[in-house]
Amino acid sequence: MNRFFISGIRSRSGRVGGSSQSSDAGGARSRIVRRKGQSGRKSSRPASSTYRARPTGDVERSESMPLVSVIIPVMNERRTIRRVIREAFAVHPSTEVIVVANGTRDGSSVIAKRAGARVIEYAEPLGHDVGRAVGAEAARGDVLLFIDGDMVIPALRLRPFVNSVLREGVDVALNDYSGPTAKPIVHSVVLAKHALNAMLQRPDLNGTSMTAVPHALSRKALMAVGAESLAVPPLAHAKAIQLGLCVKAVQHVNVGKLNPPRTERERVKPLEHVIVGDHLEALEWVLSRGDERLGFVDRTRKRHYAR
Repeated sequence: MNRFFISGIRSRSGRVGGSSQSSDAGGARSRIVRRKGQSGRKSSRPASSTYRARPTGDVERSESMPLVSVIIPVMNERRTIRRVIREAFAVHPSTEVIVVANGTRDGSSVIAKRAGARVIEYAEPLGHDVGRAVGAEAARGDVLLFIDGDMVIPALRLRPFVNSVLREGVDVALNDYSGPTAKPIVHSVVLAKHALNAMLQRPDLNGTSMTAVPHALSRKALMAVGAESLAVPPLAHAKAIQLGLCVKAVQHVNVGKLNPPRTERERVKPLEHVIVGDHLEALEWVLSRGDERLGFVDRTRKRHYAR
């Protein structure tokens, strides 16, 4: 079983070392533990008791304190990262950009620093989506926008996610992208997203999910679900809905067309299996919190006839 400890990470060999982490990673105040079993499923848990966010309320914002934090996990994205950061800075006048260089070896982190981003760098890959949790721990903004380093999305299309949190009271602003369903065989990830929303009694969300970028969170949402949950996006998604936060699909970005094919990666370790496993983990969490029917009623079914 591989373990990655963030805040002085532990490598695959078990050696502890903080030297692979940049000084900008001091915002990671609680350790996030990532475990991958033989099944390919992954989980995360906090190694400290609570997530400690900075104070909010009547505290006056200093000039150095950003309103928006854009979080970008990066692994070998030198072709696109400069343009991605440029669009991220254009989202709002008060923006910080946090790049989590996740085992990158192609110079992406150097390019990101030159482009003005705060870079949190790890020598070894942390696992899929762990960079989101790391970036969230380090973020200082009241709005957290999550994008990927391999998709250049214009700032004009990113602003609705931020504005819905800032101006409309949305806590989780989702990409209104459900994936293609008008086909004889629907992809298992698309089915998993629809199934999770159905079990959460939010069929209006269709197949939208925190698995897909772009999406934005309020700081209230971050404190409620915990930064560590963001390493398993469907779990954070389920927690946000179950905790009564305002979760809304606000803007359509077709990431299916923007996401470049990863033929070699998919051949060796299909990401499909990881994402479906994430949804199973979220479903397990939902089932553990409710009754056996999750609040669904029988309607016209006469259950006593089946006894």
